[in-house]
Amino acid sequence: MKPENGHGSIENTAAAGSESGRLALCSRLTAQMGAGFSSLLGIDLASAKSDEAFKWLLACTVLGSCHQEKATCAVYQDLETANLVSTYRLLTTSWQSLMDILDRSGRIKHSFSLAIGLPQTAAALNAEYAGDLNRLHFFARDERDLEKRLGKLSKAVTPATVAPFLRGLRDLWEKANPPLAGDTLTASGRLGLTSSPNATVALEELRMLWEDMAEDQLRFSDLEAALTRLGRDYCRKRRCHVCPVREECPNGARQPRLES
Repeated sequence: MKPENGHGSIENTAAAGSESGRLALCSRLTAQMGAGFSSLLGIDLASAKSDEAFKWLLACTVLGSCHQEKATCAVYQDLETANLVSTYRLLTTSWQSLMDILDRSGRIKHSFSLAIGLPQTAAALNAEYAGDLNRLHFFARDERDLEKRLGKLSKAVTPATVAPFLRGLRDLWEKANPPLAGDTLTASGRLGLTSSPNATVALEELRMLWEDMAEDQLRFSDLEAALTRLGRDYCRKRRCHVCPVREECPNGARQPRLES
C-alpha cells in the first residue's frame, strides 16, 4: 500500500525525473498556483521593513481565525482601506470600529476575541520591541525562541498564525525555518520534487532544487505557497483529473481523466 503523502514508489521520487524537468515543473507550478500569499496581499516582505512584517503578522492572524485565503484577503483589504494595518492605528482606533470590519465578512469565528487580540499584539510589540518585528527576530536565540516570542505577543497569535507567518519570512529571517506543512509535503512528494517523507529533510531537498532555478522575481516561499495550494486543493481531495500539473505528475498522469 502506498503512503498517503505520495513518497515511497520509485516513480514518485525526485530521482525519477531529470533535474531540468523538475525545474521546469517548479516554474510552471508557481505560474499556475500563484505566488506567496503576502504578494497577493501587496505586502512587500522582501523590503525587510518592519512595517511590512507587521502587516504580514496581521494578515496571518486573520488567516488563523478564518482559515481561508479568500476570506482573509477580504478582511485584510478592509483593514488596509481603513488604515488599520499599523501598530499605531490599531492602538488608536475604537474597539467597535475594529469589530465592524472583522464582522463584515462573516467568515471569522472569533471576531470578538480578535478585535481584542490585534491591539494587544500591537501594544506588546511596542512595549517589548519598540514596535519592530525585526528586533523581535534579532533578540530571539533560535528558531524555537522566535516562535515562543511571537506567541507571547497576545492570545491572538496562535500556532495557526505563527506557522504561515514564519514560512513567509523563511528566506528573509535567519531563524524563520519551520518544517514544511503537511499539504506542501504531500504535493512535493507526489510531484517527485522531494523523496523524503520527513518534512525537515524534504525542505532541504526543495531548497537545493530552488537554488538551481535562479528566479529573480520569485522567492522560495512562492514555491512553497504554490505547493501548499496544490496539496490542499488537489492532492488532498484526490482531484487529479483537474489538477493544473496533472500531466507532469507521476501519480496524476495514471489517473483516468474525468469530467470536472
